[in-house]
Amino acid sequence: MSSAGTPATEALKAAGVDFTIRAYEHDPRATSYGLEAAEALDVDPDRVFKTLMVQADDGLAVVVVPVSCSVDLKAAASALGAKRARMADPAAAQRATGYVLGGISPIGQKRRHPTVIDETAELWDTVLVSGGQRGLDLELSPQDLIDLTMGIVAAVGR
Repeated sequence: MSSAGTPATEALKAAGVDFTIRAYEHDPRATSYGLEAAEALDVDPDRVFKTLMVQADDGLAVVVVPVSCSVDLKAAASALGAKRARMADPAAAQRATGYVLGGISPIGQKRRHPTVIDETAELWDTVLVSGGQRGLDLELSPQDLIDLTMGIVAAVGR
């Protein structure tokens, strides 16, 4: 990580939010970035959340779910007030967020996107989300995550 940090860490600092940087050695052979993070950081996979970009009707949106589950696209569409949602094109997700796949953070994206956070986040004192690059997670309170992303909380994991 550069001395300036990532857009996500800078956004958290600017907002005055308490957070902890949780870095680990990323294995380029890892097939699941989120499960890799949970294992490397010795954290319950239900407490580590992955950031997924979806195409909902006319625009991109962010869905944040535990790495231990997948996104329920129908529930995500409903939470976003859309007719349908599908996984976004990976290249479009990278362009829209300014982050690489496996390092997309729900915080500090190039543009604000509608965000839905799985309701299980509220079960934890703190959750972990990507910090904006592979091998970097950020630990923060679920409420700070919700507030910073202007997130909608809904049952979107399955």
